[in-house]
Amino acid sequence: MPNPLKDNPNWLVVRDRALVPAGARMRGWRDWVVANDPVYAAARRPGPPEKIAASVTLVVVAAVVLFLILFDWNMLRGPIGRWASARYDREIQLNGDLDVNLFSWTPSARVQSLRIGGPDWARERDTLQVEDLQLSVRLRALLAGRLEMPRVVVARPRAVLISTGDGRKSWHLNPDQPDTGEGLKLPPINRLLIQDGRVTLDEQRRKLRLEATFDAREGSDGQAGFHLDGKGTINGTPLTVVVRGGPFINIRRDRPYGFHGEITGAGTRMVADGSITRPFDLGHFNATLRLQGQDLSDIYLLTGITTPNTPPYRLAGKLTRDDAKFTFADVAGRVGSSDLAGEVVVDKVDGRRRVDADLRSRLLDIDDLMVVLGAEPRVVSGGNTVVSSGVPGRLLPDAPLNVDRLRVMDGTVRFRAARVKGNNLDIRRVDLGGDLKGGILNLDPVAFTFSRGELRGTAKINATRDRPYSAIDFRLRGYPLESIIPARNGLPTVTGRALGRAQLEGPGASVHDFAASSKGTISLVVPQGRMRAAFAELLGINLLAGLLKLDDDSTAEIRCAVADFTVSGGTATARTFVIDTTPVLAHGTGTIDLDSETMNLRIDGETKEARLVRLWAPILVQGPLMSPSVDVDRGEVAAQVGLGAVIGALVNPFAALVAFVDPGLAEDANCGALISSAR
Repeated sequence: MPNPLKDNPNWLVVRDRALVPAGARMRGWRDWVVANDPVYAAARRPGPPEKIAASVTLVVVAAVVLFLILFDWNMLRGPIGRWASARYDREIQLNGDLDVNLFSWTPSARVQSLRIGGPDWARERDTLQVEDLQLSVRLRALLAGRLEMPRVVVARPRAVLISTGDGRKSWHLNPDQPDTGEGLKLPPINRLLIQDGRVTLDEQRRKLRLEATFDAREGSDGQAGFHLDGKGTINGTPLTVVVRGGPFINIRRDRPYGFHGEITGAGTRMVADGSITRPFDLGHFNATLRLQGQDLSDIYLLTGITTPNTPPYRLAGKLTRDDAKFTFADVAGRVGSSDLAGEVVVDKVDGRRRVDADLRSRLLDIDDLMVVLGAEPRVVSGGNTVVSSGVPGRLLPDAPLNVDRLRVMDGTVRFRAARVKGNNLDIRRVDLGGDLKGGILNLDPVAFTFSRGELRGTAKINATRDRPYSAIDFRLRGYPLESIIPARNGLPTVTGRALGRAQLEGPGASVHDFAASSKGTISLVVPQGRMRAAFAELLGINLLAGLLKLDDDSTAEIRCAVADFTVSGGTATARTFVIDTTPVLAHGTGTIDLDSETMNLRIDGETKEARLVRLWAPILVQGPLMSPSVDVDRGEVAAQVGLGAVIGALVNPFAALVAFVDPGLAEDANCGALISSAR
């Protein structure tokens, strides 16, 4: 057969320029070693010294081997225990037999009655007791720098795991080493057997206590495989844990190990079905995770992750762990009567837990969002959520913010709702963003888009204090008045666009507490609009004209309306309160108490044209914010009627009308100046 390399010019160049010179150098080096190296010469033709050295070496090796065969390894139990106790600052004892077999391709060791005590602050409970521990290693892999364990048998292990409120963990043998959040990594074990294992977990920060049994069995029946069953309590409520996996037989590092896990407690149920990517490396796995419960904030007790209050929820997604990083992707489900989708990433950065969430809803029920702000949910027929403040008669939610949970993590969140179910405020879209760092939460943006207009602003909550301190700055642009004031006979009572701004700050653990102690300003401006002529006349208590026009659809111009309040100690006091219409100029005074959620406002109207019958009495708006009463000052009316009666008695009956005649001397307000001062 022809040789293709022989005729290839490139091959000839490589052969002549590289391979031939290299071969010549190797032959030269070999010849030099044969002629000059004394070690080579001694090995080829050993003399008496070399023979004596070889004999001594063989004797020493044989003696060492014989010593190791006959050595009683129990003599090392004390030294090993003392060294380990000093190394890990806790009492460690090997109280039973210690047997070691080194002369095998799979060297093995057996330890009986192993005891690892607790740290100084938990010495009353041993961290681990094992009645019988057998393990072996693969010698060839060990010589290559890898640790592989073909067989591990653990009989009757007893573990007590204690975690204190300040973060100390009894199972950390090196407490000074920073906690990176990475999962437990064990060397590959081809065959693992666990008999009658028991573990106690006492997590004091979340008031979690769990007693569990676990086994890893061989066989083909229903009892084969890994089984963990636990019961306990978490924050005073029942807790159950179930984990299932296949038998640990012929486990390979490149073959995923499947598992099923369920946790039920604190009003929450979590179910995971997945696989550990590399067996015995718990820092990497993939699973399908399903969550459901009454309030999403309850998962903090199970996971340590802070989430807001919500109505009942049901969610599912793909959970992936990559050491300290958990990714909950392709999230889909419902919270209350709203759909929710997105992704949540949990990581550990600079020793602190960090959560970044990007969530969205195709159709949001605004009541579900109000629960996040502290409103109290109530599920009604059809699965819909109805909310309230939690206190009868109050508008502002009174649920306290849990500042401790905001301090333990950092992160960001973004939530967007493409559409919103029909609601009284006519909200159409929602866009919320938050950044939490070092116990300070910055909300930006806070945006609600209405059918016309929007509310947009920012909020800052400082949770580093025992009592949170918050600051808000919200702006209202172009909100239609007809969405606030109900129509009459199918026609709008008032039309126009409202502009507003609220700048408040103060302490408070809830929305209500914050408002009740806040300071700042609140303003509302209507640059122009229209009002039913009848209501414009009644604004000035022009009874005759107003009553005559009640069935009249004609409108009057709103030249401007300005309500500007100064807030101090939770009481909003009117600084400027003017409603200027074509026929009437009205001025208001009074206060709004944000603590009791009541108002006490007085509106005095002046007509711009002469009116025959006009009551010279102010309008009083008083009572709860949720249902204020509107009335006239009856004392002023009585005084005006009494004045008319006196004039009629002294002059003549027709002269009594003088008390009810208004010459209409009011002038237009300086709307430009009023609006500028309010903004």
